[in-house]
Amino acid sequence: MRLYPKVIPIISREAIQQLMQDGDIEVEPMRVADAEMDLSAIMREYLANEERVNQATREALERRGYDYSKFNQVKREMADVRGFKMGDEGIEYVINQMIEFLLISRNVEEVFSADNILRQKMFQGMKKHLDVDDEIDREARSRLKHLQEGTSAFDIEYNKTVEQIRRARGLI
Repeated sequence: MRLYPKVIPIISREAIQQLMQDGDIEVEPMRVADAEMDLSAIMREYLANEERVNQATREALERRGYDYSKFNQVKREMADVRGFKMGDEGIEYVINQMIEFLLISRNVEEVFSADNILRQKMFQGMKKHLDVDDEIDREARSRLKHLQEGTSAFDIEYNKTVEQIRRARGLI
């Protein structure tokens, strides 16, 4: 699962709307946009922290003389050192931050539901936007049936196709 910057406002809007519709939270109509922006800020901060970890990883690779094939391994090390959560743990962390925000925010009048209910609803809402990589992968592979997987031609065309699909969907 990957969080794309362009879907952050959509996720925020849908989360606030869904929680309001279900009666889980109460937000004054004039403060809905502010509440959405606050949720967006939490997700953007997560992405900024991830970029800091990526930068530290690139620097560590250079210092150690490693090539980029060890990027993910070193990134995990850097994330652990910094206490940064990645993958599914990262999504759980973001959702927990968003729930904490809902509880202390001036933009949210009242929270009526328990944390676990809020967490479940927010995860379901985010999941449909975060699982887009699997859909992109399936679509790219279906477009490249004429090439044999594992060949360099397939790898090159696969990367190009994934890039095109992401652009077409407005993810990058």
